Amino acid sequence: MDLAESWEAQARRWIRWARQPGHDSYWRHHRDQFLRLVPPPGRRTVDIGCGEGQLTRHLKGLGHRVTGIDASPSLVAAAREADPAMDVRLADAAALPLDDAAADLAVAFMSLHDIDPMPAAVREIARILEPGGRLCLAIVHPINSAGHFKHHAADAPFVIAGEYLRPFDYADTVERDGLAMTFHSRHRPIEAYFLALQEAGFLVEALREPGVPDHAIASEAGRRWQRLPLFLHMRARRA
Repeated sequence: MDLAESWEAQARRWIRWARQPGHDSYWRHHRDQFLRLVPPPGRRTVDIGCGEGQLTRHLKGLGHRVTGIDASPSLVAAAREADPAMDVRLADAAALPLDDAAADLAVAFMSLHDIDPMPAAVREIARILEPGGRLCLAIVHPINSAGHFKHHAADAPFVIAGEYLRPFDYADTVERDGLAMTFHSRHRPIEAYFLALQEAGFLVEALREPGVPDHAIASEAGRRWQRLPLFLHMRARRA
């Protein structure tokens, strides 16, 4: 299966996982850290890889006129069911169903590493943004996807046993509070994202490697993630 098919296969599990308040890093710290880079509402915001719509709904609540896009039929159906008034469309990120320069803001929150044709998706995002429009993105930090801690202690060594520079697909299965979810993604080095942005005509304005804040640490072992970033955030402007 390609990445889109893998996420469709996991759709029911993801909906349960994503909608458990306080369960995922999204609720505990990640959404609020990401939103620090997001400009205020403008003409139109497009949420690329919106999934079941948790961030899409939040952006709408903040005043954004938002359109959600996802390639999973089950996740699009769930997003529409959660808010029938919200504009959510089933489409490939590399073939967005929007006119040129249709938006002034695009958001790709934890989605570009789940898209096989990532550079083509970035080119499409550039096409649907007006000149000067912005893309705000969050991905699994490539150092995170390239390696692992040797054990769960707060001072555990972090090891990259394979290759950082070579892209590869991977799957992480996580169990928490009686729920299980398998995340299917593609590791790429940071350079791959910068090249895609550069070739699509974007200029990076801001880059953040947010740490896990103290309030989100549930155990002493969790402090190992205060030494290395889980996520990478960027804001880029279409030239």
